[in-house]
Amino acid sequence: MASNDILQTLGEIYPEDRVLTRSAELAPYESDGLTAFRAKPFRVVLAESAEEVIETVRACHRFHVPLVARGSGTSLCGGSMPVEGGVMIALNRLNRMLRLDPRQRIAIVEPGMINLSVSQAAAAHGLYYAPDPSSGPVCTIGGNVAFNSGGAHCLKYGMTANHVLGIKAVLPDGQVVEMGGDSLEMVGPDLSGFFCGSEGLFGIALEITLRLLPQPEKFKTVLAAYDTLEKAGDAVSRIVASELLPGALEIMDCLAIEASELAVGAGYPLGAAAALIVELEGPNEEVDAEWPRLEKLIHESGAYELRVAKDEAERALIWKGRKAAFSAAGRLSSDYIVQDGVVPRTRLGEALTRIQKMAKEADLRVANVFHAGDGNLHPLIMYDGRQPGAFDHAENLAGKILRMCVEMGGSITGEHGVGVEKLAYLPDMYAPSDIEFMQQIRAAVDPHEIANRGKMLAASDASSLSMHGPHPLEKQGVIFRE
Repeated sequence: MASNDILQTLGEIYPEDRVLTRSAELAPYESDGLTAFRAKPFRVVLAESAEEVIETVRACHRFHVPLVARGSGTSLCGGSMPVEGGVMIALNRLNRMLRLDPRQRIAIVEPGMINLSVSQAAAAHGLYYAPDPSSGPVCTIGGNVAFNSGGAHCLKYGMTANHVLGIKAVLPDGQVVEMGGDSLEMVGPDLSGFFCGSEGLFGIALEITLRLLPQPEKFKTVLAAYDTLEKAGDAVSRIVASELLPGALEIMDCLAIEASELAVGAGYPLGAAAALIVELEGPNEEVDAEWPRLEKLIHESGAYELRVAKDEAERALIWKGRKAAFSAAGRLSSDYIVQDGVVPRTRLGEALTRIQKMAKEADLRVANVFHAGDGNLHPLIMYDGRQPGAFDHAENLAGKILRMCVEMGGSITGEHGVGVEKLAYLPDMYAPSDIEFMQQIRAAVDPHEIANRGKMLAASDASSLSMHGPHPLEKQGVIFRE
């Protein structure tokens, strides 16, 4: 029986203390950062080497058992929650820096390495890793690759895919492949870029070659306060139209400001309808030349208060407040959904006005935090999970916001991925033929759809197993439910 075979094989690959079986051990792995969606894994294995990961994938392929890899579980779309009844491969212990080459400006890391740790390791050489999601101190590079993470500085430096030069991965059938390399001069198709953002459907990255950048000589970090969101949005349009290219361009609304101040106390302007964070960075001469232009643009856009970070400590505090906004929302509401959609920059003001109107009609509070430079909205929809139907009501508003993004010519996701939460909205953005083509590509890589089934793309009829139907192990009495 497949159940006995997979159990025996896992026992051969891992010592007993690295195969989690009891309910209390499995509970922390039942969800990712989107805790409203949960599933119970059959087993969680704690891998400590690439060889263990490869052997586990091969075993799952052999016995048609679904699998999912997981780093720190900070995904906000259900993308790294378990496949019901499948095997979860925890990668946190694969957290080594395999090679750091300051001359070539690359780092080769294992998937469990923490995002911020890459920059900390490279700092001694005057280098850093540019993608900086808010969860940077805890999220892993493997997860960043899976979801093509961005962050506050993606306006100037792009997403994870722009900084991944090569990937060594194990495909869902157990085949080990190498994509890209360690050079900026790429030959052939960009397979590493193809792998980035695939949400685990194409397998598991084992080694990732990252591009490092020189640390900027100078920063100029500005916090501006506005009495309307529209004025803050206008400031973004003015800055982008001026051909200035800040390292970061962020907006927080009044609720986000309130939550952040309660948590961090960064000195944000309480009472402001919106706060705009702009950061110039680069050579001293460049920043000094750009600053007068930026200051003029901000004043012309109607800011009633302007604060410039005096030193690195004050700059770090401003960014601490911004990056704490998601978690800080818990001080205003016991439950909330962190949504993620994109609209054209030129329609930011319109989008925010419509979100406010929709929130009022739904009688829900929504805090807005977003990467204004590329139109990436992050509405935080607050609700009381103790009230019957409250989550569904909040999800309904989230769906309306996503459909508004598509209607405006944007996207249902900027950096958080599709996961399970946004599966229903994929047809709003793509034609049936587009989705069918994606399924064909996925089937070419993983015909049995064992890798992270049910995420990003719904399980197809061709799949030998269904996420929503009974798993063969369950039929044989192997899966236990509380």
